[in-house]
Amino acid sequence: MSSTETVPTATDRAERPPIQVIAPATGELLATVPNLSAVDVEAAVDRARAAQPGWEALGFDGRGAVLRRAQRWITDHADEVLDTIVAETGKAREDAQIAELAYGAAALGFWAKRAPKYLADEKVRSTNRFLTGKQLRLRHRPIGVVGVIGPWNFPLTNSFGDVIPALAAGNSVVLKPSEVTPLTSQLMARMLRECGLPEDVFQVVTGDGETGAALVDHVDFLQFTGSTKTGKAVMKRAAETVTPIGLELGGKDPMVVLADADLERAANGAAYYSMLNGGQICISVERVYVEDPVYDDFVARVAHKVAALRQGVPGAPGSVDIGAVTFEPQLELLERHVRDAVDKGARVVTGGRRGEGPGRFFEPTVLADVDHTMDVMREETFGPIVPIMRVRDAEEGLRMANDSPYGLQGSVWTRSVKRGRQLARRMQVGGVSVNDAVLIYTALEVPMGGVKRSGIGQRHGQAGIRKYTVPQGMMVVPFGLKRELNMYPYRSWSSGLLARMIRMLNRGLPYR
Repeated sequence: MSSTETVPTATDRAERPPIQVIAPATGELLATVPNLSAVDVEAAVDRARAAQPGWEALGFDGRGAVLRRAQRWITDHADEVLDTIVAETGKAREDAQIAELAYGAAALGFWAKRAPKYLADEKVRSTNRFLTGKQLRLRHRPIGVVGVIGPWNFPLTNSFGDVIPALAAGNSVVLKPSEVTPLTSQLMARMLRECGLPEDVFQVVTGDGETGAALVDHVDFLQFTGSTKTGKAVMKRAAETVTPIGLELGGKDPMVVLADADLERAANGAAYYSMLNGGQICISVERVYVEDPVYDDFVARVAHKVAALRQGVPGAPGSVDIGAVTFEPQLELLERHVRDAVDKGARVVTGGRRGEGPGRFFEPTVLADVDHTMDVMREETFGPIVPIMRVRDAEEGLRMANDSPYGLQGSVWTRSVKRGRQLARRMQVGGVSVNDAVLIYTALEVPMGGVKRSGIGQRHGQAGIRKYTVPQGMMVVPFGLKRELNMYPYRSWSSGLLARMIRMLNRGLPYR
């Protein structure tokens, strides 16, 4: 915390009114949660710090047992979990089931199993001859207290999902969920308590931006998922305390469709991966580039599929395809992107308007004849809109795909797997797929992260858990001389011998 800021006192807590959690699909009040102060956050981190050594001492087996019990709990309580997610996000039940419940259950088991392998001590062999006879090890110890600030679009996957590997590594965790969707995080806290997690190892602090800012000030590592704008503010604040961070930020993920692609599969992919979760996914398809010979056919296919989607208040399984817009300000952004595109020459093929009624809905929308002068192709949209642009060939499509400040995910669609791989390797993104898209996120073995303004660091894979640890080098001398050659006192003969050894061991190549 900077010296110019005032630390809130205990009386400040009463002055912060509770946060109302509103159902996006119906407008009804679901619950109220506390808007915790900086004092509350600091106290929570202190409790977490005190609880962490005991949690670490359980070892991988003890921690893994808690996570595996949670894996059983989350599937046994599937209806309760889904009801909570659907109510506070407004997403379709199937979206919650596929992209949240299934992910959470798989992640709990995955990290329980993989943490011991990813974080095992490693023997290191040094090329330095002066270290002959000395044993080297690399170990990964927990960093301490991990703070997680989660987004509103995936309260389980992208909020609690980051908690799981941090716990598996032996850290305690304090999670600040989005004030828009805090109820799922509270349910996950209950789950872990009932599965035997020691007290204070995992805590949820609800609140607004000030609550999140206070969390940055006190933890040992901060994982943030959200907009690039807020991510920059988090990065700036973390610099004050030199707190390491991981950032998963905005995306504008491209899809490049070649003329030889299976157009029916590609059209289904474009419709699904752009509209999944109402398009409110950082790695959803947000812009499509199609080679000229198949452009009109492709647009017609996508428009037909999108126009047939059922949108409304989520109910029983199979009742709707697309739910509500979770965050109300997104509605204005969606309208602005459509209006800007149309003003600059784009064509609305289907949709294009805000929905009617008390809920927050925006029609599933297909835009054709778009170009890079339009905001919908340059800025993150984060909603049920898919813009499709005509390109001359694959090279122009790839060039347009890379013409973005974002670089999270991307995809190439073609019947030629060889050509698809070649183009995919040249796409400037953290993860890329050929003839598929968002599903790569479910491959927990593969690192997921962004380049450019899409973030720093990865989740998933070995890198996704090692970021929650401190690499510690260790050297052990099992036996040795009373005094080694490099030790005091210095002698001319020993210095000369060292000089000859250094020269002999580092000959290199001629430089003339």
